[in-house]
Amino acid sequence: MNRQVKSIIANGIAIILITLLMFLAATWWRMSSQFSLGEAALRSGDFTGAVAGYESALHMYIPFHPTIERAAERLWLVAETSERLGDVDRALIAYRSLRSSFYADHWLVTPGADWIERCDKKIAALIPLQHER
Repeated sequence: MNRQVKSIIANGIAIILITLLMFLAATWWRMSSQFSLGEAALRSGDFTGAVAGYESALHMYIPFHPTIERAAERLWLVAETSERLGDVDRALIAYRSLRSSFYADHWLVTPGADWIERCDKKIAALIPLQHER
């Protein structure tokens, strides 16, 4: 291989790596920002804002990143709190949001299988209660 071809290949690899790092950094920043918005909304009692923030953070899925688990735990907390307060509609919204977030993150595998299973059980138990009102 001549020097020009080696230079083109090296530059191509460098460009690809830099692009991937920029994509990862932007995703990381958006995930952190959305999680922070969810936290602020939860502190102020804003159900819709909390669900939207945590759900958006989950959509910025980075494998093994601890914020993903924290966002799932917070969204589960929002759902359980609504359920304890007797607000079945809001509980269903939060459980479905958590479940669908992990389904949306599907790539080679579907992450959050344990969360999906837990949500499926809660949703199945709450749907009959929703129609009793």
